[in-house]
Amino acid sequence: MQTSFSPEQLADPAIARSNEILRKCVHCGFCTATCPTYQVLGDELDSPRGRIYLIKDMLENERVPDAKTVKHIDRCLSCLACMTTCPSGVHYMHLVDHAREYIEKTYKRPLGDRALRWILARILPYPTRFRIALLGAKIGRPFKRLMPDARLRAMLEMAPKVIPPVSRNDDPQSFAPEGQRRMRVALMTGCAQKALNTDINDATIRLLRRFGCEVVVAEGAGCCGALTHHMGKTEESHATAAKNIRAWAREMDGDGLDAIVINTSGCGTTVKDYGHMFRGEALAGDAARVSAIAMDVSELLVKLDLPKGTETGLTVAYHAACSLQHGQKIKSYPRDLLKSAGFTVVEPADSHLCCGSAGTYNLMQPEISGQLKARKIRTLEAKAPDVIAAGNIGCMMQIGSGTAVPVVHTVELIDWATGGPQPPALSGDGTAVSDVPILR
Repeated sequence: MQTSFSPEQLADPAIARSNEILRKCVHCGFCTATCPTYQVLGDELDSPRGRIYLIKDMLENERVPDAKTVKHIDRCLSCLACMTTCPSGVHYMHLVDHAREYIEKTYKRPLGDRALRWILARILPYPTRFRIALLGAKIGRPFKRLMPDARLRAMLEMAPKVIPPVSRNDDPQSFAPEGQRRMRVALMTGCAQKALNTDINDATIRLLRRFGCEVVVAEGAGCCGALTHHMGKTEESHATAAKNIRAWAREMDGDGLDAIVINTSGCGTTVKDYGHMFRGEALAGDAARVSAIAMDVSELLVKLDLPKGTETGLTVAYHAACSLQHGQKIKSYPRDLLKSAGFTVVEPADSHLCCGSAGTYNLMQPEISGQLKARKIRTLEAKAPDVIAAGNIGCMMQIGSGTAVPVVHTVELIDWATGGPQPPALSGDGTAVSDVPILR
């Protein structure tokens, strides 16, 4: 793609990066075949290629974006399936992130949109505030039909039936390994996950300790910054990301770290991009060090060479989170680990397509998200699984809200198969899975 940025514009590192990305696009259109919003809406401007044209025009002309441009860019899930498909290596993630930042700085949204985005940015990254909001949503759920805005109804529907108790495992501390220490790792406990599901971090800590890891929850680490980053709120996202970088750098410079383990793949994609996000800033060196040792939990478990389990007789439908398969290019590890643990693993049709969660997308674009959710659940249930496994809390909440099949994190099943307790989501519901023979 030809571009015509001026030398003055290219002096801005963000513009220079976007120019580099735009010039790689050859207009082939392969991305449209794997873009969820194009599949649902059929509008060229709701495909990566269409959005690239809109972004190019907006940035080159330093144009204040109009409502049409903002609408189509807002509809992007950032699922990054286009990056997996693209034969030219177009780094769409960095381009759309820049576009969102530009829109946030130059476009005045309608009052309702501004209020919703402000609320989400002030609540979701803070576990205590989020818990209080979930309690309010749970109380208000019976009245959701009275809500005039679909986005408000989506917020009420998001609240789980049971809000889990606070886990003390999320507090800053160190967990000694069982037996000889093989690694020292920091666990990112996250933000929304600590309010929505405390079983995931608990299972991760048990599993890592069982196979020789000292697990550290670093003082000062918290939200990865992804939620505000994808809203274009760069100052807010960088402020929270910087806290993580400083916290983990202290551990690296102290007793050392072999890895920073992340069990929410959306966070993992962002942390692995810290080096790019902080390029040219004072924290650039530490940010690059953090990104270099950041790992999804499945990446680390493969390195630990877990023992092979016996056949469980349990069929697991594996849902590949977009941030894992497209954002981090991790495709086989979770499936391989589940199979090795003794589970029968099946995958739905069109497993490359998004479930519609995508961070806050299901709250800000509920109609499109709802269509994607229905399709994803239909393809998962078609496999007649006993349980659905995923590696991202957003996907788990999205899918779990529309199916009776239990939805658990991949790490919970592996923990169970190697000596841990049965995942709470599988017990107390009258199913037979509690009697499945598991390696002990």
